[in-house]
Amino acid sequence: MEPPVLSFNSNDTTNNGNCTTDFDIITWFEDVSKNAGSVQTQTLCKILKQNYGVEYLKTWLGSYNISEMDACALESLFTSVVPLASHADFEPYIQKIADGDTGPILTQQPITTLSLSSGTTEGRQKFVPFTRHSAQTTLQTITLAAAYRSRVYPTREGGRILEFIYSSNQFKTKGGLKVGTATTHYYASEEFKTKQEKTKAFTCSPYEVISGGDYKQSTYCHLLLGLFFSDHVEFISSAFAYGIVQAFCTFEEVWRDLCNDIRDGTLSSRIMLPQMREAVLGTITSNPSLASKLEEACLELEVVDWFGLVPKLWPNAKYLYSIMTGSMQPYLKKLRHYANGVPLISADYGSTESWIGVNVDPCLAPEKVTFAVVPTFSYFEFIPLYYRQKQDFSSVADHDFMEDEPIPLSQVKVGQEYEIALTTFTGLYRCRLGDVVEVAGFHNGTPKLNFICRRKLILTVNIDKNTERDLQIVVEKGSQLLNKAKAELVDFTSHADVSNNPGCYVIFWEIKGEAEDKVLEACCREMDAAFVDHGYVVARKTSSIGPLLLCIVERGTFKKILDYFVENGAALGQFKTPRCTNNPVLLKILSACTIKTFRSTAYI
Repeated sequence: MEPPVLSFNSNDTTNNGNCTTDFDIITWFEDVSKNAGSVQTQTLCKILKQNYGVEYLKTWLGSYNISEMDACALESLFTSVVPLASHADFEPYIQKIADGDTGPILTQQPITTLSLSSGTTEGRQKFVPFTRHSAQTTLQTITLAAAYRSRVYPTREGGRILEFIYSSNQFKTKGGLKVGTATTHYYASEEFKTKQEKTKAFTCSPYEVISGGDYKQSTYCHLLLGLFFSDHVEFISSAFAYGIVQAFCTFEEVWRDLCNDIRDGTLSSRIMLPQMREAVLGTITSNPSLASKLEEACLELEVVDWFGLVPKLWPNAKYLYSIMTGSMQPYLKKLRHYANGVPLISADYGSTESWIGVNVDPCLAPEKVTFAVVPTFSYFEFIPLYYRQKQDFSSVADHDFMEDEPIPLSQVKVGQEYEIALTTFTGLYRCRLGDVVEVAGFHNGTPKLNFICRRKLILTVNIDKNTERDLQIVVEKGSQLLNKAKAELVDFTSHADVSNNPGCYVIFWEIKGEAEDKVLEACCREMDAAFVDHGYVVARKTSSIGPLLLCIVERGTFKKILDYFVENGAALGQFKTPRCTNNPVLLKILSACTIKTFRSTAYI
């Protein structure tokens, strides 16, 4: 029996002609999650029988008649003979597709669209196949998560969503395939339009604003339209928490212009894209009373450094909704400053390759959020990970964990950490995702995952091994001293500098407010001493790793980094500040913008 499919056909109606209800959607997920193990087996069977005979699989499955095999036998065969793979193993095949080869290379159905990963994690963008299935699972994820949120935070039908969402520019490969970010493809799809109809909540901004291609102009228009519909906004959203913070930082600078536009029914000359101007001017009208009300609120907010901006300007907003885990956690403090008690709800867990899980417990704080795996999206395997013993000083960066053989979803254990491997409907087979997750519990029979970090080590000089999570803990400890001095950490990144001997860690901070040098020296010392990795502590004590350097960069430095990524094809909605970088362009920006440097006196 194939796993039940959640249908979003506009002809599927219940409840006197209304679209599928929240009850129907949740009932569907409760059903598939109760039988998650068998649903996974059937999902893999469906993927393999749809794509039997493709070039990639022929090496291992070419001699088997899988069309005659039952699902359990096929699962056993597949996981025993097809090897685990990294994205690099698929790159030659994806490049053939990009160059115009229309044969069955990864899938039996021709792939006509490729997604670009953000490139902020590994320093370069990757091609990932995108199909109609990708858009459909995005719609399923959004609608399913919305159904669980509406149980706790019901919204008014016909309300508005202030969404800070952005498409990137698209281009075509040599073979004529359309390339863009996965979000760009989704915003242009029928599924995005269907999403608004299904949830009965409509984004404040027309498509011309979302697809403008200039994030600064789009952000201004998002803010303007969000203010124009301020009493109708039910919640505020972006792909990543950074997107909301970036938009509100922009608001602090341009609010007077926004109020003038609302008063006069005009649009600032900074908006130069004709289609965007036409769409916005076709939406707003002159509203002097609203403008005066907003001006009064903003003058009050300026005095308190914009504390409580959200409830003051959007009084009916029920929550802020965005991905808030992993590298987004450092922005939570600023979000809470703006929100002043308006709940923060972490959005769902996925990657460019596949959606993975949904947040079915929206009451949980972002730091405690878990994601229930949706067993129909892809076939998931879990590679058990174990931290190496402290005395193991292997200098190979990939040896951050010991690992066991992959296991299916049905065999995972609570409290164990795993790396996820995906087999997708879009042509990736046992592809390692690089994410470290912990099983926090179960929703019926499907695991609830806690995202831990990217597996890749981001700071290492020799025997030291520090991950993104380690760095975030260290920076948080250092920034607590900064906060006591009434200054604020805006953003940060790091670099393992091995150009000199001994090598050392360099942490770059952009700060808001004034902090005396003695405070910044203490922050530097605190961070150096806060790394608990045994290899790092030993290397610092023996001076085989030098003192940590804290570099203070001028205001606006991280916007320059954002602009660099956007200019090279990333979309703002996809952007994540790289927490560690060896990118020479970024290091050049950071070096040029450094205004002060402090050397740790820990271990002296």
